Amino acid sequence: MRSLLYIIAVILVIGWAIGTFAYAAGNLIYILLVLAVISFVFGILRRDTIV
Repeated sequence: MRSLLYIIAVILVIGWAIGTFAYAAGNLIYILLVLAVISFVFGILRRDTIV
């Protein structure tokens, strides 16, 4: 019975680690998306001022 509880505990810790990483990666994706939009807008503005 101890072996089964140990396996369940390991599975829960691994699931928690994956969930934490996925939550952090999800926020990172939104930050990168905002940075991409800002750089796109700056690129358009610079292109208009040069030409």
